[in-house]
Amino acid sequence: MAKEIYVSTDIESDGPIPAANSMLSLGSAAFTADGELIATFSANLLELEGAAGDPKTLAWWAEQPQAWDAARVDARPPSDVMTQYLAWLRDLPGKPVFVAYPAGFDFSFVYWYLIRFTGESPFSHSALDMKTLAMAVLDLSYRDTSKRAMPRHWFSDDPHTHIALDDAIEQGRLFCKMLAQLKADSAALKQFRAEAARSADPA
Repeated sequence: MAKEIYVSTDIESDGPIPAANSMLSLGSAAFTADGELIATFSANLLELEGAAGDPKTLAWWAEQPQAWDAARVDARPPSDVMTQYLAWLRDLPGKPVFVAYPAGFDFSFVYWYLIRFTGESPFSHSALDMKTLAMAVLDLSYRDTSKRAMPRHWFSDDPHTHIALDDAIEQGRLFCKMLAQLKADSAALKQFRAEAARSADPA
């Protein structure tokens, strides 16, 4: 079975939903299960024909001029970007798993654009949501699972800039720390059970 490659992805858009609004920038950072960053992808996209920016989202962008400018540099047709992105995903040394925070938003755009412009999605229909994983690792309710509730050692020094690739790398490193914690906790539980079984064995 091919190993999994975790593709931490962040998108920037001019509204909340694909088709009506446009994906402006796409950034992905591919990590191995042990936390090694092995490849990145980044591109800016031209707006969709017939789509329009959401007024609330555009008002937010007006307060982020540097990030907005970064998302509009060298913007290319969506068909060109997504064809290149599909090729990049295929070249990864394993099965790509989409990872995002929150996955529900970023995946909706990436999936729609992949199907619309390439006809396929190497991620299939699935995405791994980091908040859901943290909920399981920390044994908290979903609503209580915020970044403020997460251990500080999970976080890197990478800034959150609202530039797609920067944020994909930052969130990918956070995901790898969560995954490492999950594996450590699982190993500790297995060891505890093994020791309990040996203690209970009368032989």
